Amino acid sequence: MLPGEPRRERVLSREEELRYLGVCGPLMADIATVLIDSALRPEELHRLEWANVSFLNGRIGCIRGLRGKTHNAARIVPMTARVRAVLEARWETMGRPETGWVFPSKTKSGHIEPSTLRLQHRKAFETLAEEAKEDKGRLIRPFVLYCLRHTALTRWAEAGMSPFLLAQLAGHSSVKISQRYVHPTEESLFAAMERASTFAQPQTKPAALPAQTIQ
Repeated sequence: MLPGEPRRERVLSREEELRYLGVCGPLMADIATVLIDSALRPEELHRLEWANVSFLNGRIGCIRGLRGKTHNAARIVPMTARVRAVLEARWETMGRPETGWVFPSKTKSGHIEPSTLRLQHRKAFETLAEEAKEDKGRLIRPFVLYCLRHTALTRWAEAGMSPFLLAQLAGHSSVKISQRYVHPTEESLFAAMERASTFAQPQTKPAALPAQTIQ
């Protein structure tokens, strides 16, 4: 990025998330829910195959075998209950396939593309703008889908996830990239130091050394 260029990253509030999902069409709502709970890159979700989805591994299930520009993109992402509900419903509707795209579309690639979602995404904000005019809530500033990944990672960091684990789940090439999502408060810093101090202090007093007689 050029110096001074504004970033498009933004963290959605819970209210913004619920209102956006409430006006989305079924496909857009499924896409947004998975992105905001898994921190997948949009293009990773577009190319997701059923062979990469497991409802057996982990406590709820996981998404695995992801591909990207670097080897770090290959990773396993555990599902949340919401992600499993979305994917399992699609799996059942599609006849429980073992292979193929999770989100197929009539495109050259055979799966959804940014152009597939562009119209639905725009319509959602048009609906939100109309609601704001009717005093049903404040206007939500438009965002790009990549902001849902940024929102997920920020929420995980606020929940106490370390930069090292964030880097693994996000497929970052460096922990430094993940560190920008972690903004510790003064309270969390004192709490962390207090926990660390318990390990630094000896649990019992060392035995006294026997006195030596000076010849």
